[in-house]
Amino acid sequence: MLPTLRPDLNERLYLRDPQGTDLGRRLLAASVQLFDEIGFESFTFKKLAQAMGSTEASLYRYFENKHRLLSYLVSWYWAWLRFRVQYALHNVADPRQRLRLALTTVVEASRDDPATPDLDEAALYRVVVAEASKAYLTKGVDADNQAGLFQEYKRLAADLTQVLQAINPTYAHPHALASTLLEAARKQFFFAQHLPSLTDEGGHELAFLEHLALAALA
Repeated sequence: MLPTLRPDLNERLYLRDPQGTDLGRRLLAASVQLFDEIGFESFTFKKLAQAMGSTEASLYRYFENKHRLLSYLVSWYWAWLRFRVQYALHNVADPRQRLRLALTTVVEASRDDPATPDLDEAALYRVVVAEASKAYLTKGVDADNQAGLFQEYKRLAADLTQVLQAINPTYAHPHALASTLLEAARKQFFFAQHLPSLTDEGGHELAFLEHLALAALA
């Protein structure tokens, strides 16, 4: 069994660390469910407070707005996924097997993880699939990047880049390929759920990602 995970996230994402109090942990769990149910546009702190039986004022002590809350959840997800990838690759030497295990872990991230009882990873995965791009597709993306708000995603992409480079050290675009694979995993899941004519039936995601990677690296 995986050990319990508590990611150490960028302090600029929050006003008070939500993982440090019972109310903060309940806030995270309830926000995942609410984002999953109604989406980012309809989400408000008033609705979250009602769902929790709390007050808006108490929730604003943790996050200044819903965009920061979403960014926090997305960063938590990337940190959790990176931990799972590292765990899967531990003591695996073969480069192609490492790639397959890394991609398998990415694809299987839609399942809940019993090692993190405070959050429903299956629901969080759906939130990330539907909403993660909104964390950085903003006019403030450059300032947020300078503040280090995307470091968890960058760290995961850097780890995957190293896996790709171990297969072909001379490949000219390993960073682009790593981010493409991570984005494709999300988008293919979304298309399968909502725009099926843009993908193929049959749970093909792992085979597609592996083919995409190895064809590029060949």
